[in-house]
Amino acid sequence: FGGQPWFNDIIVRNYKEKFSAVFGERNGKLMMQATAGSLTGIGEVVLLPLDVLKIKRQVNPEAFRGRGIVRIVMEENFALYRGWGWTMARNAPGSFALFGASAVTKDYVLGITDYSKATWTQNFIASIAGAVASITVAAPLDTIKTRIQNANFETNVRGTTVIKDLLRTEGVSALFKGLTPKILVVGPKLVFSYTLAQSLIPFFGKYV
Repeated sequence: FGGQPWFNDIIVRNYKEKFSAVFGERNGKLMMQATAGSLTGIGEVVLLPLDVLKIKRQVNPEAFRGRGIVRIVMEENFALYRGWGWTMARNAPGSFALFGASAVTKDYVLGITDYSKATWTQNFIASIAGAVASITVAAPLDTIKTRIQNANFETNVRGTTVIKDLLRTEGVSALFKGLTPKILVVGPKLVFSYTLAQSLIPFFGKYV
């Protein structure tokens, strides 16, 4: 989450007038927050190999075939970035919803105009709305991404193939399969990390 304020500063400096002209001053501020969050989410693709290894270890341990993580990284190289496009496609709207819904909650519900002055409790409340919105919006693409990454290393599964097979065999509802457990499991982690980051970033910003 540390990259979001950096992206937001860039957007404010260079595109504030354009956002305000299109969305109005108040909503333009919210949109800039959400857009900065989206760019941050896209940038997280650099950490994709760690996510791939975690998923395979959890649901497809046969893919390791007795190999250690170091050996897999050395042998597979860029194969660990398989599904990077779908990861970015998931992160962009997911992070947009996270920071957008949080900003809307702070502005319209809690009446905060300067988000950096939000208290820990206010950040916590806003993060709940952001986490639920983020997980829900990203659920379909997250399902596709996970199924791509779940395959063996030598198997090159296309996202379009996954979508066609999923819709044909399981229906549209499969895109949101496991949404409630995901909110209950991932939600608290997202709420905690977002609240902590949003509370500490302004603090460190005074000294850095």
